[in-house]
Amino acid sequence: MEKSLRYGRRRPGARRPLEGRVAVVTGAARGVGAALARDLAERGAHVALLGHGRERLERLARELPTPALPVETDVTDDAGMAAAAREVRERLGPPSVVVANAGIAEGGPFVTSDPALWRRVIDVNLTGSAVTARAFLPDLLRTRGYFLQVASLASFGSAPMMSAYCASKAGVEAFAHSLRAELAHQGVGVGIGYLNWTDTDMIRDADRYPVLRELRGHMPAPARKVYPAPEVARRLGDAAERRRASTYIPVWLRAVQGIRAALPAVVTVVSRYELPRLEAEGPLEPTGPLGAGGAADRAARPPARGA
Repeated sequence: MEKSLRYGRRRPGARRPLEGRVAVVTGAARGVGAALARDLAERGAHVALLGHGRERLERLARELPTPALPVETDVTDDAGMAAAAREVRERLGPPSVVVANAGIAEGGPFVTSDPALWRRVIDVNLTGSAVTARAFLPDLLRTRGYFLQVASLASFGSAPMMSAYCASKAGVEAFAHSLRAELAHQGVGVGIGYLNWTDTDMIRDADRYPVLRELRGHMPAPARKVYPAPEVARRLGDAAERRRASTYIPVWLRAVQGIRAALPAVVTVVSRYELPRLEAEGPLEPTGPLGAGGAADRAARPPARGA
């Protein structure tokens, strides 16, 4: 008889909740995803690495101290993700943890944004999280496991010039809340990780654009601090190990939840004065995909018809 894989109840003699368990991380080729894969492996998990860039995924898999499986796939591809789930199940086993981390961003005025790129940000960040859940939920139901949705300060503190990213992160927060309520009686935990600025190529690239850099610079000092990816990954690993409903990185973000209703008005006041000044210094242009992750996503997709 197959034993229960619900790691919330430790087996006799088990040393660590995730030891020997299977964990899936999307967007694992770089940034927070790669750092989280390392953290989970150090906790004893066998990690499936999903994302773009086969060479990067294979190199990371070789570096991990536990069995790892690199799978090149697109989180928006239903058939591809279903195939990835089968491969993970057959080669590593049914996962007990799935982390929907994959995400891209673009910046700039909405009115001049590329409609296809704006839609792609929503597709990867929001629809991709739903596709990930759909592909792996049969396994999580079997293991009574845990689904962790990576969200952001942008989930409840929307900023100008980042409309697609903010809309997608607000969407994944609502999606995770709905999924948690739907699955609670079936023993599957659903958590949300709220991240502030993290030192990834996406943020470093955003800082090359004066308007994005200036807007971040006008945030309160704690809110504009950039946190190292390994530190963020450690906190997300704790959330997975303890099946937390929510985790805030840094912890003071939890306090922002209490004032989130006031944030749009505050952001509007700041933007009303700052954006005209920035516009006077030069036109505000779209950034295109931010960071190496955005470039990898664009490179992995076939060109549009007629392009």
